[in-house]
Amino acid sequence: MKKPIIGIIPLVDIERESYWMLPAYMKGIEEAGGIPVMLPLSSDAQTLEQLAGALDGFLFTGGHDISPSLYGETPNHCETFCEERDKMEEPLFKLAWAQDKPVLGICRGLQLINAVLGGTLYQDLSIEHPSATCHRQKPPYDVPSHQVSVGEEGPLGRLLGTQKLMVNSCHHQAIKVLAPDLMPMAVSEDGLIEAFYAPKKAFVWAVQWHPEFAFLVDENSRQIFGAFVDSCKTQR
Repeated sequence: MKKPIIGIIPLVDIERESYWMLPAYMKGIEEAGGIPVMLPLSSDAQTLEQLAGALDGFLFTGGHDISPSLYGETPNHCETFCEERDKMEEPLFKLAWAQDKPVLGICRGLQLINAVLGGTLYQDLSIEHPSATCHRQKPPYDVPSHQVSVGEEGPLGRLLGTQKLMVNSCHHQAIKVLAPDLMPMAVSEDGLIEAFYAPKKAFVWAVQWHPEFAFLVDENSRQIFGAFVDSCKTQR
């Protein structure tokens, strides 16, 4: 069987006017048996339709804050937006969703999927949801900073075989209201939804933590990448 080809949303350095990629996103997919491809940053409808049809799955990466306009709010406590990413990722995700293509969201990716499907976000946890849980740790990022509770009947619990998981964390925004088409898979100590899935889709998962930083030392992170890539193989 040919390896699945998986499109990865590019990261953006606005000051340097450049697109770039953390090798760990690509290595996580490669180690799990997929071929990662960094996508062009485009909002052209024909380009996105062709990408959605040609690729076997999509990884929505971390990065800039989601524009609150995606979930019907005005900016209050946000940091830097990336309008180019918002304009690409919203229609691309909708195409992947409509075609039932496998999707994995990480950090910003989780927030983007939730917003596109009708959920909302905390714009800044330190102001809107303060707690003692460390959601924005300092390096090294492969070291866990807090615990999440994993639902034993959800797909993540069935995959990992555990109800408690230590995760790394580097975010200041998070899910406030979960979109109607999504179900939680993991919840943090202070009550935030840290992972979800779409029960009506073949594979739409997202996690708030960073398996791409941890997969070299963490079997649970490798299993998440493995489940995603395995789902993409069915598209071949």
